[in-house]
Amino acid sequence: QVRLVETGGGLVQAGGSLRLSCAASGSIFSISTMGWYRQAPGKQRELVALVTNNGRTEYVDSVKGRFTISTDNAKNAMYLHMNSLKPDDTAVYQCYAAIIGGSYWGQGTQVTVSS
Repeated sequence: QVRLVETGGGLVQAGGSLRLSCAASGSIFSISTMGWYRQAPGKQRELVALVTNNGRTEYVDSVKGRFTISTDNAKNAMYLHMNSLKPDDTAVYQCYAAIIGGSYWGQGTQVTVSS
């Protein structure tokens, strides 16, 4: 079992920055990939960024150059640094952790970007 807890969402003006955190606990040794999904009202959930346990990162095109995913193994945490935020970034952001045979999800945190 892996437990994930997100923090750091909130309301920010366009052009601003936020950092989302995802704290992992439990059987974290089994995690192969972690990442962030988001879902805006009326839209499909999309993968925003991921990081593998060998450090490879991937980003959806719409956030490249603005968002950075990182991990702190000492703190069992993953972060999403979001800069130059746009109203289109408004969504519920969820962290996830993939293991062999399944995945775990956090509860989600709301990010709202005002124009």
